[in-house]
Amino acid sequence: MKIAIIGTGNLGQSIAKGLITNNAITSLYLTKRNVAELTDFEGYKNVHLTSDNIKAVAASDILIFAVQPAHFEGILKIVKPHLTEKHVLISTITGYAISKIEEEVGAEQFIIRAMPNTAIAVGKSMTCLCSNAQGAKRIKIAEAIFNRLGHSLSIPEVQMQAATVICASGVAFWMRLIRATTQAAVQLGFDAKEAQELAMYTSEGAANLLITNGNHPEEEIDRVTTPKGCTIEGLNQMEHQGLSSSLIQGMVASFNKISNIKKEQI
Repeated sequence: MKIAIIGTGNLGQSIAKGLITNNAITSLYLTKRNVAELTDFEGYKNVHLTSDNIKAVAASDILIFAVQPAHFEGILKIVKPHLTEKHVLISTITGYAISKIEEEVGAEQFIIRAMPNTAIAVGKSMTCLCSNAQGAKRIKIAEAIFNRLGHSLSIPEVQMQAATVICASGVAFWMRLIRATTQAAVQLGFDAKEAQELAMYTSEGAANLLITNGNHPEEEIDRVTTPKGCTIEGLNQMEHQGLSSSLIQGMVASFNKISNIKKEQI
């Protein structure tokens, strides 16, 4: 694949590393106003560093935009005259609607929105994708890219705000749960390093059980709980204190906040 990442900041660099590591490129153009900040990518075969967005667009088929929201409109105006029927435009800009992109480059372009999370830096992102009518014809390309960087799911654009809460903000929610488990482990006698190790890998194992087996969480819970046992005692105490309710309410509160921000922007 001939790919250009327009605006290679932290997210763009994470995507680039994943693509290079997974051998997913025929050529890769990385653009940034200060190319000196991309020295980590010097020397890689078929990887080109440039501050010229037009040059990168002309040499590529897939354009991944990872710029600041305030700069996106201006960049679209600059590259529009150089877009052809081959180009697939993938925007990672949070909250920037497909309709706004179409206003700048036309509805005939293949346009896809991608919402990865910070775990993309370690190849474990949960990335949500949506597209315009034309982009739906190329959505498999975006899925192939982001499945190399974790897991992807195509959803309607109307669900992107909720996905932002569940997947992007969700990283913070899970971090807080892991931190709480770590604190409990310290109270139960482990030192801080051991406690975090226990929490991290137990969390990873729990998620992988569901991913691998395809079971509902309650099925895996049933495998751990025994009558009058310590696991059900702990679970019930957590529920009495509002564990599930607090998580749900927190996510809904985040969604309401992002919805209000969206309204203010409009």
